[in-house]
Amino acid sequence: MTELGIIEGYFGTPWSWEARTAVMGLLAPQRYSFFTYAPKADAFLRRRWREPHPDAELQQLKTFAQACRAAKVRFGVGLSPYEAYISFDEATRAALGDKLTQLDALGLDDLAILFDDMRGDIADLAARQAEMMHFVKTHTNASRIIFCPTYYTDDPVLDRAFGKRPAHYLEQLGAALDPAIDVFWTGEEVCSREYSVAHLKRVTGQLKRKPFLWDNYPVNDGARMSQHLHLRGFTGRPAAMGAWLSAHAVNPALQPLLSCIPALTLAASYASGDGYAYRAAFRDAAVKVVGQPLATMLDDDILALQDIGLSRLGSRRASLRERYAAVDHPAAREVVAWLDDAYAITDEAVKTQ
Repeated sequence: MTELGIIEGYFGTPWSWEARTAVMGLLAPQRYSFFTYAPKADAFLRRRWREPHPDAELQQLKTFAQACRAAKVRFGVGLSPYEAYISFDEATRAALGDKLTQLDALGLDDLAILFDDMRGDIADLAARQAEMMHFVKTHTNASRIIFCPTYYTDDPVLDRAFGKRPAHYLEQLGAALDPAIDVFWTGEEVCSREYSVAHLKRVTGQLKRKPFLWDNYPVNDGARMSQHLHLRGFTGRPAAMGAWLSAHAVNPALQPLLSCIPALTLAASYASGDGYAYRAAFRDAAVKVVGQPLATMLDDDILALQDIGLSRLGSRRASLRERYAAVDHPAAREVVAWLDDAYAITDEAVKTQ
């Protein structure tokens, strides 16, 4: 069975620790066996990575790590040493070693080193990043290391944003990286609509290992996507693709409890195989997460919540707010907060986190 898990890889306001623990506890019995903490807004994992986490935040991470272990869920952290590969000098090595020591104290099972959203138009990019990853491997006690390349998809949008990718980048990574290091991949697009066995076979050949899938659904960060609640069941993920994956990580939405609905449908998709029906899976998952009355409401309103978007709801926005504000449930409160623009994200926020 394909290993499923959550990676918090979204831009915007991070989940509360209470919500994070609730999501982990809800998904753990449903075949979700790892949870990687890596919200883009945690500056001490990104642009301020050289600085140690403040004691209060470190204690929260320790508490959550203990909750994961109690639930038999692998606990991980995603570190983005921002463009450190451009000059991996002695000072940078020392800073990275110190950071890894601090993270090791949490009792990591998984350590993800993330080079997404960084400059990549460097001829020897793969060699530089492989060198860093081998340094990490010898300076961490984590039993699994996962690397996110700068070009983690075929999507040319990355070349426009971060410079043209070096020729044969994936093949060079595959040859240079220790085979024990996993590699994240999002598919043919940053937010892939579907995955095919043929595509995953091709990437496996290039990387010389099965990709560790970073699935950007139901994430809804960014100025455009935060206008929508991604609730529908997963589609375009045939169970057969699991044979060509190291594992399958879900990047969740900004709404923690509502994210659990599509997350449960992914587990159902793998379990059901050719018998999977995404609408039925949605209804079943919604009842498990929020109960029958609220599940029926979400089903009735899914076109407005997922497809139409906030800016085009018009007068219906007020009526939807009144409808969900009357329900005493944390998931209903997530809908209300979304209707009140509490989850809106600007392009500037994405650029600076």
